[in-house]
Amino acid sequence: MQTISDEYMREMLTKTRTYSLLILRPGPRMNEPGADKIIWEHGRRNFALRAERLLSIVCPVGDDTVAGVGIFDAPVDQVDGLMKDDPAVKEGVLLYELHACRSFPGDSLPG
Repeated sequence: MQTISDEYMREMLTKTRTYSLLILRPGPRMNEPGADKIIWEHGRRNFALRAERLLSIVCPVGDDTVAGVGIFDAPVDQVDGLMKDDPAVKEGVLLYELHACRSFPGDSLPG
């Protein structure tokens, strides 16, 4: 593993930006008939948010406690407004929480 100096860390920390972390959890209607169709439309919306460069990273999880996570390149209040209009949230299929976070511009998942 590469050795990282204190100076390098201090320099890099000045380059961070604020993003919004989204955590999706199964909602009360997750297992109801038709929820799969609502999740499909939620996914379609995620593709649109990605195309608009608002949703930088999206990771469906699908276990019993977490349905997915996402990183938005937008402030928490804007993402909150977007999520209130999400079809799965509106129908109670998904619940969400938001957190301001910091990261490095240009970070990405390996291709």
